[in-house]
Amino acid sequence: MFRYHTVPVTDFQQNCSIVWCDETMEAALIDPGGDLPLLKAEVQRLGLKLTALWLTHAHIDHAGGTGTLARELGLPIVGPHPGDQYWIDGLAQQSRMFGFPPAEPFTPTRWLADGDTVALGHCTLDVRHCPGHTPGHVVFHSAQAQRCFVGDVLFAGSIGRTDFPGGDHDTLIASIIQRLWPMGDDTVFIPGHGPESSFGRERRTNPYVADT
Repeated sequence: MFRYHTVPVTDFQQNCSIVWCDETMEAALIDPGGDLPLLKAEVQRLGLKLTALWLTHAHIDHAGGTGTLARELGLPIVGPHPGDQYWIDGLAQQSRMFGFPPAEPFTPTRWLADGDTVALGHCTLDVRHCPGHTPGHVVFHSAQAQRCFVGDVLFAGSIGRTDFPGGDHDTLIASIIQRLWPMGDDTVFIPGHGPESSFGRERRTNPYVADT
């Protein structure tokens, strides 16, 4: 069975999710933006075997710790979509701009595209490309668990910013409506910041994307 545990990291309180298969205890970190000692301690506390790092996108609060952790533990980096290459290239600049510790450069072991899948033990998650916040943003959906890890595409009561380079409001709205809503109203999503919600709740109440 698919399980997860979310740990807010960095001064931006970014939701890094530890995801795993409870039969094999194989685990991945989604968006290890920083606070690596905390993340490693949580993985150890849960008795998990960390096998990969998954990225929704390459903003510093989501990707800042990725290069260091991959090097220290010999882990593959999976994602995001190639559209975020320039954000990866600019991680050092992002670190300085937002007062983060220096971010080690990295090259993803595997880029992701819409329709791909990623696996942990006996659990498989679907990958959807959801640009708008960044051009290469992806989300990870477990149909079995009715959970989706959406990064900064959608929040409880809000949506991702589109004023950064490469952001586009209309593209983001289209990603939410065309890629997320078909996953079903009962699907609970884990955003990059703040509390969980469900797609159904956002379709009813979110002022940016509520059904009209």
